[in-house]
Amino acid sequence: MASGSYAKNSEPRFSIHARSIIPARATRVFADETLDGIQADSGIGSFYVSTNWRPLQSVQRLDLSRLILCIVSLILCAIVLFLLILSQRPASPQLVSYVGGQVYAMQVGGDRAATWQQREPRPAVKVSVASNGSYLVLSTPTISANFINRVLTTYNSPAAGKGQPLYDMGVKYGIDPAFALAFFLHESSFGTQGEAQVSLSLGNLRCIPNFKCQDGYAWFTTWEDGFQAWYELIRNLYVSQWGLTTVNQIIPKYAPTADNNNETAYIASVEHAISTWRAGILQL
Repeated sequence: MASGSYAKNSEPRFSIHARSIIPARATRVFADETLDGIQADSGIGSFYVSTNWRPLQSVQRLDLSRLILCIVSLILCAIVLFLLILSQRPASPQLVSYVGGQVYAMQVGGDRAATWQQREPRPAVKVSVASNGSYLVLSTPTISANFINRVLTTYNSPAAGKGQPLYDMGVKYGIDPAFALAFFLHESSFGTQGEAQVSLSLGNLRCIPNFKCQDGYAWFTTWEDGFQAWYELIRNLYVSQWGLTTVNQIIPKYAPTADNNNETAYIASVEHAISTWRAGILQL
């Protein structure tokens, strides 16, 4: 049996020193003010877990940019829509001046537009009357002022009650007022449809000197002014200057096919209305 100091020191003692195998360059040192995370000790080396999530900040910045872009887009769309609505609003009627070579439609005489606007009828030129003399515009009245009022009332015309001035102007210009009433019917159903509702124009006349112009049409302040302009046009231009005295002759100038009108239908409409009223029938 072994004894002594040898026996007591039978278990050898070794001193083991563990060294980290992680090279120094693998550890990144952060500045104190940026260390916004948690430091941990693994027993072998220390490492740093950052809680500052940089990709989240990028997403937030991107969302903010998109929001700003959407707001700007909405503002621009609102501005464009407002300007579009504003541009569609009808402008105030403008007074048309003949000075400056304004060109007018053939209906009102073109460059002769200023020659027929006279308060007195011009003498009628001598012309050969068409075979259908019953539709000669130069005639004494074939319907009364009272009958005109009854027709306008029957059709709920805004010009109802204006039968007397329409009749009197026909007598003054030597034109049967039945023709004026027939044109009024065909053009706007006695002022109940289309431009005439606001222009107060019996015949939907194109722009003429000394009257307001809107949408290419003459606008009048009263129905009487609209009646007067129509009688002046027919008597002083169509009859006195152009020698046109019947419906068949007047309509192709007044409402030509070139302006997308059906001349034949227009003539038939006017003649049928006049025949109906001369027979004492109020409604067509």
